[in-house]
Amino acid sequence: MDINGPFLGSEALAAGLVNRYQLSTRFEPVFRGVYVPRGHEVTALTRARGAWLFSGRRAVVGGFSAAALHGSRWISAARPAELFQPSRFRAGGLILHSDELLDEEITLVAGIRVTTPARTAFDLGRRGAPGRRGDLRRCTPTAAVVAVDALMNATGCKPADIAVVVDQHAGARGVVQARDVIELADGGAESPQETRTRLILTTAGLRPETQIEVYDDSGCFVARLDMGWRPWRVAVEYDGAQHWTDPAQRTRDIDRWAELEALGWRIIRVSYDMLTYRPATVVARAVAALHAAGWVST
Repeated sequence: MDINGPFLGSEALAAGLVNRYQLSTRFEPVFRGVYVPRGHEVTALTRARGAWLFSGRRAVVGGFSAAALHGSRWISAARPAELFQPSRFRAGGLILHSDELLDEEITLVAGIRVTTPARTAFDLGRRGAPGRRGDLRRCTPTAAVVAVDALMNATGCKPADIAVVVDQHAGARGVVQARDVIELADGGAESPQETRTRLILTTAGLRPETQIEVYDDSGCFVARLDMGWRPWRVAVEYDGAQHWTDPAQRTRDIDRWAELEALGWRIIRVSYDMLTYRPATVVARAVAALHAAGWVST
């Protein structure tokens, strides 16, 4: 038993790994009877493992907790853990689901029963994010796509895999939103900001290809672009703060842009400010670059 992560206090006591005084002074509970060392960073992954232990190892981990176990990033540590379990016991920081769950929609991750990537994506797409007090609010389609993109990126799950699950639960609540989310999802996104940038362009009728690899005339790799339109050699890159504030990163970026421009690529750079407050500018610059490259809108 590892007492450096979530563990059942009763099992640690029985194994002689801690005594009651140590348990109460050196560790703190994440759920009733489930402990972590004091000062331990409680992440979404920690909550997922702790919730499963709290269930007596009987529940199936689902929702954002399942996404965390599958390696999905960008999940807030403040989110409640999510379990599939028929009994409706209450616990702070925990949401229980009793929806239909097929045997083939359950897999094992590190010995923990968890919904498969496809089933997890279906649930994220139709439910969205739990509310602050544990209620299941429908989130915006954009937030749902961000969550599904991250899961697809982490697992390699494909839209066709998720569509199979959707078809098996055609009468489930939120299935219409789930279908819309699948249509918009793309596992090429490597950050929520990339997803949001892509959705702005897609909504404007300019759905780009993601993660475009560029090679020079001799076949040497030059760069991998966030998104763009390969036939027109137009790309859109979301630049995080480090691209603007880190001198070394900025130098690398300048060299990279010079190489890409020499190969005929036009690069539209998107900042947080532009993405958040001036999305129309992103679209306008993409359209202008495409037209300059010879694209004709239909």
